[in-house]
Amino acid sequence: MASSDPHPPEPPLWSIGLAVLIILVAPVLLYSLAPTGPLREGDTIFSEGQQRVAIAASEASRATKPETCLLDPGHPLIIVQSSADRTDGAILARVQGNPSIEWPFCPPHTTVLVRAHQMFQKPDVLGDLKSKMAGLVGGALGR
Repeated sequence: MASSDPHPPEPPLWSIGLAVLIILVAPVLLYSLAPTGPLREGDTIFSEGQQRVAIAASEASRATKPETCLLDPGHPLIIVQSSADRTDGAILARVQGNPSIEWPFCPPHTTVLVRAHQMFQKPDVLGDLKSKMAGLVGGALGR
């Protein structure tokens, strides 16, 4: 006997949306909860806020070069020499990105000395997402 409903039931869209959301959010959540490892040469670190850092001695000794420069918040750096390999406890890192070469900002590929309190090893994905969502909600409510 045939069903009286001529249209077959469709899958609920909310369950498909939930599955897609879980698939997209799970890697971000796992990455942000994973512990940071030891700092090694070649690792990427990021500037903790706007930081004034010292330029490495060999590059600062060149003519017309200042001894310090500024890093923007979240600026990526590549570790050249870890603090365990240095007597002063600083991390020797090379500036990445930032194509603008305006003083007082650090030019690309400059080697700088960074202290542990001036950097972090991985970006705070959940914190950044939270602040961006608050900005979006605040901007939408302010209209």
